[in-house]
Amino acid sequence: MEARDPELRKELDATLHARRELGEEYESALVDSFLEKVEQRVDGTVDRRVRRQLAEQQMVVARGARPAQPEDSNFGERFGFGILSMILAVPLTAIGVVNAGFKGLVVTWLGIVGVNFVHSVRGQGFFARVRSRKPEQGSDWEA
Repeated sequence: MEARDPELRKELDATLHARRELGEEYESALVDSFLEKVEQRVDGTVDRRVRRQLAEQQMVVARGARPAQPEDSNFGERFGFGILSMILAVPLTAIGVVNAGFKGLVVTWLGIVGVNFVHSVRGQGFFARVRSRKPEQGSDWEA
């Protein structure tokens, strides 16, 4: 839908002309009718755009390429996980030190570092291959 749609302009002119002829008592009905037509046009335009984007994505997938994604699309997830692990590190460290002293401190921080390391590399190497592996034909897990 273009900004200056001639058909929509004609509809608006007809609505204004009808309002002049019918009077103010029919104004709300005329406005509702015109807005319904605008909504139908917008819905049609949005539907066409969505269908076109879905078709483009299906073509990309059919060709075997991955859909375009930002290079660092999971930055927010990784950042949030890091913040959460630092928040949880304080009470976990206190529990570890109170119950096991220095050994508890070391074990707690090895666990924190280990969990963060696994989370940071899960999109690379082995973890990426495991996630991208497709089920074999005839598998019970296929959708």
